[in-house]
Amino acid sequence: MEVPFFPTLFSSVRNLVVNQPFFPVLEEWLVNHPKIHEFSWDNGKTPGSSQRFLTLTVLSYIFFTFILSQVSRPSLARPVLKSISTVHNIFLVTLSFIMALGCLVSIFSQVPNFKTLVCFPKRTSPSGPLFFWGYIFYLSKIIEFMDTLLIILGNSMKRLSFLHVYHHSMVVIMSYVCVDSAQSSFSMVLVTNCAVHVVMYTYYLMCTLGVHPKWKKMVTDCQLVQFWASFLIMAMLVFYHFTGSGCSGVLSWCFNAAFIVSLLFLFSDFHAKNYPTKVKTKYA
Repeated sequence: MEVPFFPTLFSSVRNLVVNQPFFPVLEEWLVNHPKIHEFSWDNGKTPGSSQRFLTLTVLSYIFFTFILSQVSRPSLARPVLKSISTVHNIFLVTLSFIMALGCLVSIFSQVPNFKTLVCFPKRTSPSGPLFFWGYIFYLSKIIEFMDTLLIILGNSMKRLSFLHVYHHSMVVIMSYVCVDSAQSSFSMVLVTNCAVHVVMYTYYLMCTLGVHPKWKKMVTDCQLVQFWASFLIMAMLVFYHFTGSGCSGVLSWCFNAAFIVSLLFLFSDFHAKNYPTKVKTKYA
């Protein structure tokens, strides 16, 4: 069985994109490069792939975040902090764009139809271009720990919320689980998340450079749309799983579904507190 509309849309967009003159060039660099095309995730052997590494990384992040937020710290000179923040934001804008583009080109190059995109066959091996970009995505979430360090060094402790630390900790675990279990539909989540991060880190970069855009609310709105899109993807995964021969990584999907529900709740609460709805009052 097929879900309506989306398979036809995917096929039409895929055919349109792969027939463009620029596509073979992108495919050569972002899909067929030997390091990408021959990538294989080997738990315990691929750098950063062991459960011990994951556990120590997340616990160290939480521990040092707590310690550094409690002790007195030497403050960095504002020009130095600004320079570090600028480089950090430029790097993550660029990396997020490359990951989104690389995964998208890999989807159009490697995935034959919409059903396979949403529901990898059981016993799928985490290898090849899609999982290479999933691996880079996982490593990028560790790099994003730098966000927290910059908040602490800038003494912007109001920004160091439970939501911030919880999100940064859990998204590393989620990304690891997605690749390690060859989770179905993760590539769609990767593309949407990276697209949102291009917007988000562009906003942070502009603020660092002294420009304060009026579309701060749009960043949170994009994150909320991303979570709702994830629910739609999950619903289609469940449909294909129970109407077909099953999908790869369903147990890890259950973990990620619970995580996304918690994020939707926390981000919705953040949105309501920071962008309250204006109630118009009619006076007689």
